[in-house]
Amino acid sequence: MTLFVGLMSGTSLDGIDAALVEIVDDVTRRPRLIDALCLPMSAELKAALLELTQASQVSFAMLGATESAFCDHQAEAVRQLLQRHDLEPSAITAIGSHGQTIEHAPYAETPFTYQLDNPSRLAELTGCQVVADFRRRDMAAGGQAAPLAPIFHQALFSDPVRTRLILNLGGIANLTRLPPETSLLPVIGFDTGPANLLLDAWHARHRHGPIDEAGSWAASGSIDQSLLARLFEEPYFAAPPPKSTGREQFHLAWLEARLCGNEAAADVQATLAELTAASVARAARDFIVADNTDLIVCGGGARNRHLMERLATHLPAVSITRCDAFGWSADWLEAGAFAWLAWRRIHRLTGNLPEVTGASGPRVLGGIYAP
Repeated sequence: MTLFVGLMSGTSLDGIDAALVEIVDDVTRRPRLIDALCLPMSAELKAALLELTQASQVSFAMLGATESAFCDHQAEAVRQLLQRHDLEPSAITAIGSHGQTIEHAPYAETPFTYQLDNPSRLAELTGCQVVADFRRRDMAAGGQAAPLAPIFHQALFSDPVRTRLILNLGGIANLTRLPPETSLLPVIGFDTGPANLLLDAWHARHRHGPIDEAGSWAASGSIDQSLLARLFEEPYFAAPPPKSTGREQFHLAWLEARLCGNEAAADVQATLAELTAASVARAARDFIVADNTDLIVCGGGARNRHLMERLATHLPAVSITRCDAFGWSADWLEAGAFAWLAWRRIHRLTGNLPEVTGASGPRVLGGIYAP
């Protein structure tokens, strides 16, 4: 069997996800998740990364030191994953490393996306071949470089007769529409707006701990319809795809600018959960085929019971399930995607979908770094 490791650190900044994936050199065979782990970040590393994502200026010294610390953390995640299975580095064909997004600016006068990463150091530390820098090739071809996961969703979840919507509830929510395999319709994917990013940040400010487990705090509050309307005035929600977003657009300061100041904290949390559920539902409705559409949910938000209930309320005609039912834990799908994208790069297969990103055509993504 051919083994790859995928590494992912998303906008939530909670840790390094490492997935061990078996991939057969046959595009008709679906990749298989063998094991995965999340190595939590230290408070110091998380704080440094958060500072970088919010700073208008940074020193090269801080950038270099944080990149090295981040890479060391990646290498430790790989080491622990291989140790679990008594695997030598030579057993791994390649590591697919996404890196940590520091700035994603597809709408800038000169568009750019920057992922903090050091694949040369990662190859040195792990003894494994590394594939990295997946996004900038798509952007060089005129695309937004995001989302990249839809082509992986297609490989895992496409169905001969059913329409499937794949929803990733990470820091940002993104949606993929997979038409039936017999259809001539294209795969469509885009970021719908904030998900755990704002929920976690607001919870961390007002409660003990970074996560609203199962959404119980949000469930204890009431939706503030006036606040919800102000949040939906953000032009991003009405913009057509292709589109992508991140912490640059949606952050606590963005939320605070729309508060009156007398809202109960729990009501704000309830409203943020509603913002995620309602924005996903608005985006999904155009793709729903009555009695023939599945919504498959992945990402940390898939374990937020309150958020899942709000989604079900907004999308009563859709069958909603977590991707666990398909053999992939909801927590590891994105890390698995970059293992699979590394496999595609090794075989010089394209890794983007121009209909999703807006690129001028399909491109081979990523650079290869020898051990």
